[in-house]
Amino acid sequence: MVSLTDFQRIGVGLVGFGIFFVLFGVLLYFDSVLLAFGNILFLSGLVFIIGFRRTFTFFFQRPKLKGTSFFLGGVIIVLMRWPILGMLLEAYGFITLFRSFFPVAFGFFGSLVDIPVLSKLLQKVGDSSSMV
Repeated sequence: MVSLTDFQRIGVGLVGFGIFFVLFGVLLYFDSVLLAFGNILFLSGLVFIIGFRRTFTFFFQRPKLKGTSFFLGGVIIVLMRWPILGMLLEAYGFITLFRSFFPVAFGFFGSLVDIPVLSKLLQKVGDSSSMV
């Protein structure tokens, strides 16, 4: 098990609440206050988890400047209360920034099938999906 420092635990909580507020803001028809609060919590949680210097170097690497500009530009647009346009810009920036992480995440989710309880559950769900 990975041991986390107290700052990293706080960061995980901030990122979790940030994702919650962003999803809740989208569910409430793009409420700009909830989206802005979620964005601020997500970014501050990321700083708590990996540190300020690593966060800065991650976002401002030369190959990732396009994604960073779209993501941070979307955050600014959401803060200016244009939530739909801001979220579209953020989504494109997020996909561009974390493009190299997606194969790792999908590989992890694919390995969850090897867990006995989940494999039985997925088999039952797969068998029960009939077209009748």
